[in-house]
Amino acid sequence: MFVALERLINLEDGYRGRFKVRGHELLLIVVDRQPILMENRCPHQGAPLHTGTLDGAVLRCARHGIAFDLATGRPVDASCPPLRRLALAYDGDRIGLDL
Repeated sequence: MFVALERLINLEDGYRGRFKVRGHELLLIVVDRQPILMENRCPHQGAPLHTGTLDGAVLRCARHGIAFDLATGRPVDASCPPLRRLALAYDGDRIGLDL
C-alpha cells in the first residue's frame, strides 16, 4: 500500500517535512536534490531530528550535537547506531513509502 507524503513539485533543497505514519514520526529532507526519508528521532537518545541543523549533507542533532552523514546514515563524530532510513516510493507526482 502506497502512502503519499508530498508532491514532487514541492521538493527542493532545504525541504523538511514531518509526517506520522502508523504511529511512527518520519522526517523527509532534501539535500543536493535527493530526498531522504528517516525516522524523526536520533538513535542516540530519541531526540527529534527535525530541529537539528543541516550543513551540506550532515545533520546535527539539536540535543547532544551528534552529526550524521545523510548519504550513509552513519554518525560522523560519535559511536551510536546509524539513522533509521526508509525506502522512498513514487506514484505519479507524489513521493511516499510502500507499506
